[in-house]
This record gives sequence, C-alpha cells and structure tokens, in this order.
Amino acid sequence: MAKKYEGPAIGIDLGTTYSCVAVWQEQTNRAEIIHNDQGNRTTPSFVAFTSDQRLIGDAAKNQTASNPSNTIYDAKRLIGRKYKDIQNDIQLWPFKVIAGDDDNPMILVNYKGEEKRFLAEEISSMVLTKMREIAEKFLESPVKNAVVTVPAYFNDSQRKATKDAGSIAGLNVMRIINEPTAAALAYGLQKRTNCVEERNIFIFDLGGGTFDVSLLTIKDNVFKVKATAGDTHLGGEDFDNRLVNHFVEEFKRKNKVDISAKPGSLRRLRNSCERVKRTLSYAFVTTIEVDAVFQGIDLSSSITRAKFEEINMDLFEKCIDIVKRCFVDSGMDMSSVDDVVLIGGSSRIPKLQQLLQNFFKGKDLYSSINPDEAVAYGAAVQAALLCEGIKNAPNLVLQDVTPLSLGVEVIGELMSIVIPRNTPIPVTMTKGYDTAVDNCSAAKIEVYEGESLKASENNLLGLFNLPTPCASHGHPIKICFSINEDGILNVSAEDENSGNKKDITITNENGRLSREKVERMIQEAENFKAEDTKLEQKVKAMNDLNEYLYHVKKLIADNDVSSLISPVDKLKIYTTVVKGQKLLDGNKHEETHVFVDFLKELQNMVDSALYKITKGV
Repeated sequence: MAKKYEGPAIGIDLGTTYSCVAVWQEQTNRAEIIHNDQGNRTTPSFVAFTSDQRLIGDAAKNQTASNPSNTIYDAKRLIGRKYKDIQNDIQLWPFKVIAGDDDNPMILVNYKGEEKRFLAEEISSMVLTKMREIAEKFLESPVKNAVVTVPAYFNDSQRKATKDAGSIAGLNVMRIINEPTAAALAYGLQKRTNCVEERNIFIFDLGGGTFDVSLLTIKDNVFKVKATAGDTHLGGEDFDNRLVNHFVEEFKRKNKVDISAKPGSLRRLRNSCERVKRTLSYAFVTTIEVDAVFQGIDLSSSITRAKFEEINMDLFEKCIDIVKRCFVDSGMDMSSVDDVVLIGGSSRIPKLQQLLQNFFKGKDLYSSINPDEAVAYGAAVQAALLCEGIKNAPNLVLQDVTPLSLGVEVIGELMSIVIPRNTPIPVTMTKGYDTAVDNCSAAKIEVYEGESLKASENNLLGLFNLPTPCASHGHPIKICFSINEDGILNVSAEDENSGNKKDITITNENGRLSREKVERMIQEAENFKAEDTKLEQKVKAMNDLNEYLYHVKKLIADNDVSSLISPVDKLKIYTTVVKGQKLLDGNKHEETHVFVDFLKELQNMVDSALYKITKGV
C-alpha cells in the first residue's frame, strides 16, 4: 500500500524553458494552476546572477541579453548527464560549463564579484524553490510535499538527480511521475468522461527541451500506460536554434559580419526567434526586428511559415518516427485510439499537427486542455492522491511502465534484457543464466538500463557478487528483477545448486550526490534565501525612505504648512532631506539599518516640528 503524507502537497511541472505549479482545491474539487507574482501561470526556468543579487524566473529572463554569461537556463538538459554527453549544447550556451568531479557538468558564473560553480541540480533546485514560494504565497502556509514531473524517457540518473534538486529546495518529493502520465490525468479529469468502457488515448508531449509520447488506456478510473517513447533532447529550443542559425547566416550574407560568437547579440536574437516561432503558429509570415544587434547594425527581416517548416522538417519527421515506435512497442493499431491529446507549447506548431493528423488518417486532435498547464494539473492530482485527509480527491489508479530496458551484462560485454522497456509496473521477472568460466568463487552481477546491445554503452545502476563455491563452467544462476509501484528496482540472484542468494535494491547512489553534498547544497540554498531576504528588506527600506522624502518635500513646498514651521526647524528638515537624497543616490552599498535609522530620524524631526505647530510653540 502506498505511503500517505500529511500537510498540503503541490504538483510541479519542472520544464526546460518554463515551469508551472498547481494544487488540488477541495472547495472546487479540481486542481488550481497558481499564478506567479507577475500574474503569469508559467514561470521561466531561468536563474541569473548579478553583481548584487540572484534572480529567478521572469526577472532573470528579462535581463538575459545584458547579462548572458551569468544567466542560466536549460538546466533540465544538463541534469543527470555527463560532461562528455553535452558537447553540442555547450556550443549554444552563452554561459560557461566545465567538467567537474565524476565528469559531472559544472556551470560557472560570476556572482558578487566572485566565481561560483553550480551543478545542474542546484540550478533546478532554485527554480523549484521559486515554484514552492509561489505556492506558499497562494496557500498562505508552508509547503513541504510535492510531486515533480519528468519526461517519460528520463533515465534513472536523471530521475534521481531531479529528486536531489527537490531535496536541495527543501521539498519532500513524494513521487517522480512521467509528464505524459500527468497529462493523461488532466485529460481524464477535465474531460469528465465516465470511462466504463475502455478508452485509448495517445499523449503527444512536445515541450521546450524534451519530447514524449505515451499510449494509455482508461477504464473504471484506472489509467494504464501501454507504451512510451521519446527523446530527452528534442523540443522547442531546437526549433529556436534553427531560426537563430538561419538569421545569423542571413545577417552575415547581408552585412559581412558574423555575430555567432557574440553572446549578447545572440541572446537578443534568440528571444526574437522564440517570438517568431510562436507567431508562425497562427500567421503565415512575420517579421523580425532587432535594433543595433551588433556594431549599431539593425537586423530586419521576414520569414514565412513555409521557410520555418523547411529548416525544421527533419526534426518534425523525427517526432513522427518516435510516434511510430511507440505503436510498434505497444502492439496496438493507431485506429484504436479514441483521442490524440496535445501537450507542451511546441505541440501548437501547425506542420506538426498536420503530420500527426496524416499519421492518424485525418483524426481530429484533442486540444481542449491547456498544453502549458496540463502536466502541472496532473501532478497536483497525483499529489492529492498521496496525501491523507484530502477531501474530494479523485479515486484514480495509475499503472505506469518502465521507459528503458533493464538487464545484466553477460559474456562478450553484451546486455541481456530481463525486463523489456514498456513493461507495466509493478512487475517481477526472472531469467536463468550459466557461469562462463571454471572454478569461479563468485559471479559478478552488473545491472544496467538502456537499449544498446553493448552493456558498457548503457547506464550502470549497480552491481554485486553472488558466492558460487567452486562453480564450473555452465553453473546455473537464476536472476530476478522486481520493480514496485514507486519504480524502485530490486535485483536478486540465486545459485541453484548451493541455494546461495544475494540481492540489491537499486537506488543508484553511484553517480548521485552524496548525503553530505546534498546537505551542503541545502545550507547554501538557505544562505541564498537569507541573502535574497536581506536584499528585499534593503530595497523596501530604500523605497520607504524615498517615499517619505517625497512626502516631506511636498510638505515644505506647501506654503500654508511651511509658513507655520519655524525657520530653524525648516532648515534642519531641508538639510536632512538633501542628505537623505544623497544617501539614496550615492550609497547603495550601505546596510539596511542605515536607511531605516535615517528614516526614523527624519520622521521624528518632522513630527516634532508639526507638534510645535499644534501646540502653538
């Protein structure tokens, strides 16, 4: 039976480009998408570092062009991966990434005049912290529990790294669930269909940086995933990159100037290209205008939807190939699909919708749910299911699948699959093997996930030795893989002759952050929060002083009041106002208490002068 949690719980869609948070509302019997302090229902997954502060979300994205090397985005494309795997991405980012311990990518930024290094988990934790704070402001209470979504095709390392990011953000991540599965929950609840008869739905989820498809059946409130496929490195940002390259080449051809190595120029161009992509979802032609993109030269051009489709067609076709693979794995025919549900901002692209409709023989695409919010909505539903005492929580059952094949290494460094990908979980499968050498005292069991025939090209999850006393060649061994509802894998091996047994619960601690590192990062996150709070208090103190100075200057300018104040008091007040203005204009590095104390001094001075008027002194 699944563990139940106490207290409010939220659902977070941690996206490559935008993130979203939702919570189940008992009063309305539905999940509520929570808007941020800018009134937006999605928040950019951006973190920026300046000479005096850290910015997250809209504020970070808005200053990207002026501070490109210290503004971090795409952390989702880094998380749980190795430095050697991100070489193509590094060419596109204006910020610097180097290889750290265990070949983990480290992001370098300049913060308050010092070089700082961050893992992708730390950057993601900052975005998760922002989402938690948005929820806490809405709920007016602390939030500790959350369900966080990941692409269905994330491997074990990427999932565990996402969970680490949650821990650093001070969240108890109750469950990591797949984005298409969360979207299916949103579909099932918002469509409000009583699925007594089996209903097949296909989720097409194309976000900013990742692509997933899943085929599910819904019957009697049971959501069962039949198959899933995807690419953790395909999304809207890849379409943006193609546009950027197109306009860089055009600018070079027209002006004989190459801006490909100019981070600030590229960032401004990329922001415009993102707008162009969105516009071409409803317009057939649009213009792009970037003033003084480099050396005072303006970039001005137009692009048609047809040209956008041409430069991205291979990526669109790649999406359809992945759709086909999902149906091959499921063994189902596309004609049995009742609804094709579009999720993720990039699913709005007309050419993709056309290719998808052609694949499904002209079937209408279901787009009644908001593609930007459906995943967070479903995550909030899952969070409600995992919490105690939630009234009106939907009575649903989720049955997911394992996205990647699981197996062991055998002779010839080959991967022998025990549990094939897209096997429903929970599941237990057993397979027999024979030892490969004579007189071995132990058999080495190495557990992998992945689809390559060569074991070393897959992801090593863990290993252990099974004692096999004086075993000869061909000695029989039985290996059992078992995955529970939470996706936790247990592998056991048994020597069939001696009866020796050994097992291991795969938590993939290898390659993950150690507990000490996580605790250190949690402390650093607390330090960042303290610094942010300190800055907010200082800004408030400066604003309060500035507002009061304005009030006093108006007071002195009012002849009716000013004529009643004694010349001595008037001079003192005027002199203090001038000092206050200089303090605001030229001493921004003063501590908060300096502005607070000055405000109190001025308030007392004015109050004293006004008191004398009322008493006729």
